[in-house]
Amino acid sequence: MTDLHMTSNDAPTDSHSGFVAIVGKPNVGKSTLLNAFLNTKVAPTSPRPQTTRRGVRGIHTTDTHQIVFVDTPGVHKPKDALGKYMNQEVHAALADVDAILWVVDLRHPPTDEDNMVAHQVRDLPKPLFLIGNKRDVAKYPEEAMKLYRGLLEGRSGDTTELTLSAQNDTAAVATLREQVMDTLPESPFFYPRGGASDQTREMWAAEIIREEAMKKLRDELPYAVATRVTSWTEREDGLQRIEGEVVVEKNAHKGMVIGSGGKQLKEIGQAARKQLEIFLNRKVYLGLEVIVIPGWREDEEALRELGYE
Repeated sequence: MTDLHMTSNDAPTDSHSGFVAIVGKPNVGKSTLLNAFLNTKVAPTSPRPQTTRRGVRGIHTTDTHQIVFVDTPGVHKPKDALGKYMNQEVHAALADVDAILWVVDLRHPPTDEDNMVAHQVRDLPKPLFLIGNKRDVAKYPEEAMKLYRGLLEGRSGDTTELTLSAQNDTAAVATLREQVMDTLPESPFFYPRGGASDQTREMWAAEIIREEAMKKLRDELPYAVATRVTSWTEREDGLQRIEGEVVVEKNAHKGMVIGSGGKQLKEIGQAARKQLEIFLNRKVYLGLEVIVIPGWREDEEALRELGYE
């Protein structure tokens, strides 16, 4: 696994560096693309929309270039304070980046949410990449791409188009990464070499746990679930002892997460532990507790306590 933490900064004098936002509606493959860029997992993925809730920075560094990718939550019509926070993360990212990757799903024509994204990026004076994802499973990719292109009609800035499969098209991902590098301004590196993300290990592990919870839980419950790591210690034999919480809004939800005889929570914990062990290359003990914070998605103080700030 690429180290999640920063090491040393030794950028050359002729270096190029910049921030690049990855935007799009929910469930189009933004996080999958980020992980493919970095060849390691820094962002959670799942078949369910709105898996990403906060901007995740992934860092790719070469001898002369450094791209800081900002994976953003899916743009959507918010229903609660959490949803508003997620959309604010997108607005903030777009204001501060040097280039934009707009990811769309070629399996489907544009939706209202795609129009929302187009409205945000159309007039920004920054290099824009229109990325048609899931090409390998799209029935009419060229026709879909034409419709998405039409949403940018009237744009005066530079736009580059590319279709790919973020999940398994390594050559196209590498080509896109090179094209993005060409847009970066001359600048010192923002982060030291050797790191893949600016997340703390606790934030990263909490997202791994939430990803597995989203895969296991059904219907609307995944969106009422948050996770956090409360302690992380390393034993002399290298065992990583991690304690975490799965946060829900109602006592009824708590029972659903725990499951009959604790089966559901055990399965979530086992799946998350396996992922953590793969990426940490260490044995992991993962202890999970389910707690209730009533209405946390509408409670700004609770959102801050859970790291959404």
